[in-house]
Amino acid sequence: MDNITHSLTGFALSRAGLNRFCPRALLLLVLSANGPDIDIVGLSGGSLRYLEVHRGYSHSLLGLPFMAALAVLVVAGIYRQKLPWLKAWLLCCAGVASHLLLDWTNSYGIRLLLPFSPKWFHLDLNSLYDAWILAILVFGAIWPFFSRLVSSEIGSRAPTGTGSAIFALCLLVLFDSGRAVLHARAIGQLEARLFEGAAPIQASALPEPFTPLRWTGIVETKRDYRTIDVDALGQLEPQNADIFYKPPVTPSLERASATRPFRYFLYFARFPVWSEETVAENSGSGKRLDLTDLRFGVPGAGSFHCIALEDARDIIQRVWFTFGSGAELGRSLPGAP
Repeated sequence: MDNITHSLTGFALSRAGLNRFCPRALLLLVLSANGPDIDIVGLSGGSLRYLEVHRGYSHSLLGLPFMAALAVLVVAGIYRQKLPWLKAWLLCCAGVASHLLLDWTNSYGIRLLLPFSPKWFHLDLNSLYDAWILAILVFGAIWPFFSRLVSSEIGSRAPTGTGSAIFALCLLVLFDSGRAVLHARAIGQLEARLFEGAAPIQASALPEPFTPLRWTGIVETKRDYRTIDVDALGQLEPQNADIFYKPPVTPSLERASATRPFRYFLYFARFPVWSEETVAENSGSGKRLDLTDLRFGVPGAGSFHCIALEDARDIIQRVWFTFGSGAELGRSLPGAP
């Protein structure tokens, strides 16, 4: 999830009553709720390095107590104050756990079991940026301010905000519980259909950021991947699917797959889609290979793309990974007119 959502979750946990557990609880919870995203330092090594480390050790169950301890050290250093270490650490464990739980609910995934297993876990319930969850948490954060204005006008006791924070957290749980039911219905629609006379190899439903009713269905068959708009309460229309055919395994694909960016991306991708096109060269023509994941883009558009440029002698000249579409990369070989 985005860091505003993580911060507001830490804020809600503090106001819901955990702020009475330990001094500096608010900062401890907000900081620890964002702590696992310290892996952003991987950007200093480039886009590929960040992709490799993101949602890795800092997001694992084994890393949770270390991320919590780091948050305690930072807060103690900021205030130059001796904290009750065990209470502060337990509080930060709750904050880090909230981060892992929220990231688990989206379709990007999280590697909870590193270093024992490289498996990605994804519930596919929420988008990376979810408008409904953000609205719930913003409501829980700002409602006490409006209540205090009313209380000051009528001379009554100002609310502490505990009730609104608890309400927001409970509403968040209920919202995702309802979304889990809708997600199961969307998956059921996809799995109940035959594609090319056979049940799908796998079927997934990815969330939309602004509506819990509509999902992007992705179906894998022996020959292709298909994306279908799914209304959890409506009828599925598979004839409107966009189809992306699986290419034959060629030497060019094998050479590209052996490079570091493609090798890691094939591990990361759930729905890998390839495209290939000819590019100009003085001595003939080469190939431009594009690999993306249907969770994030399509060939030539969207985000998360690996691109390789192969010359006429079947040598990979350059390889890129980009979080963008990569549409401008690898359009000509060195020395091309």
